[in-house]
Amino acid sequence: MPDHAELEAYILSMPNSRLEYPFGEGVAVYKTGEKMFALVQEGSDPIRLSLKCDPLLAATLRERYESIMPGYHLNKKHWNTVILTGQLTWSEIQDLIRHSYNLVAEA
Repeated sequence: MPDHAELEAYILSMPNSRLEYPFGEGVAVYKTGEKMFALVQEGSDPIRLSLKCDPLLAATLRERYESIMPGYHLNKKHWNTVILTGQLTWSEIQDLIRHSYNLVAEA
């Protein structure tokens, strides 16, 4: 499983992505353009990562994995919160980050 620094480095490797703190310290918000595609609850252990997701895929993932739930403080239809417990591989998490980024970047 990635640590916070590795997770952040991967998120920021997406083209034109940047880190902001619009909700105050403690919630890292990653954007491309003016749109959020990832949020990380700082200091959480395990790491809590919220990602935008296609609504049908979001529902499927929630049914399949206990570590994926509706987005915390976000639109529950379009966002999932993933608890990085090891249930998903790092590769699967990277796929979900790219999916979220692509949904926002293409919008």
